[in-house]
Formats: sequence, C-alpha cells, structure tokens
Amino acid sequence: MTETQDDGAAVRVEVCEEVTDDLVRAMVRLVPQLSSSAPPMTHEIISRVVDHEACHLLVARATDDTVLGSMTLVVFPIPTGVRAWIEDVVVDETARGRGVGEALNLHALELAEELGARTVDLTSRPSREAANRLYRRIGFAPRETNVYRYERKG
Repeated sequence: MTETQDDGAAVRVEVCEEVTDDLVRAMVRLVPQLSSSAPPMTHEIISRVVDHEACHLLVARATDDTVLGSMTLVVFPIPTGVRAWIEDVVVDETARGRGVGEALNLHALELAEELGARTVDLTSRPSREAANRLYRRIGFAPRETNVYRYERKG
C-alpha cells in the first residue's frame, strides 16, 4: 500500500484482492469517465480482472475510503523478460489535480519492479494533456513506435 499526501488530503493506493459492492459501485462511477464504449461494470467483469494472475487492479482511496481512481497493472512473462503495462487509468473528475493519478502510477511502478519488470509501458491519447504531463514528470518517455490495433469484425 502506498500513501501520499497532496494539498493536505491523504491518498492511499492498494491492490484489490476481492470484489466488494463498494468496489463495484466505484467502478460503475469511474469507468464511464474513461470510456463511453466500455460495457457496464458488473461484479463478474471486475472479478475477471481481480482474479486474473497477470492483472493487478489498483485503487486510490481518500481517508474516508472513497475510491478516487483506479488503474490496472498487467505483468506477464515473455521470452525476453517480464513485461508490464499500465491500462485503464481513471481519476474521478471530482478528484483530479490532487495527486491521485501520480499516487496510482508510482504504486504501479513499485509493484512492477517487485514483480520483476524492468520496464513499464502505457499509452495515452494526446488529448489527455494533464495525464501526458504527469507521465513525463514521473519518468515515462515517449517511444518511437507505432501502436497498432486489430478489431474483430462483427
């Protein structure tokens, strides 16, 4: 668990070990702020993430236990080493600018290192200017690469 403090408000980051009703309610609130095309969050969908060996669902909580944000760290072995990706970072619109995203990312970086990953990758749309500034500030560097996506038809 990582704790940070920004503007006098504590932020606690933890890895979810179980899916509670509180977590489901938080994800129902947060995920639409990240993606308008994501399916509605359910206990089953969140359980698939929390129970998956490669996935680590991190949540940031205020001192009153309110979930302020979340992200998924995916860590998996490949022949050339251990890879780590950060996916689906979202901070509640009411908590932005309070260090929540930074706390989530720093915790993810520590966890990835503990799990043997030498590098951590993520992608971020250029329109997410504040997020991109944060990533650069904490040490992420843009890569000279193309990102491709294949979408199944139908």
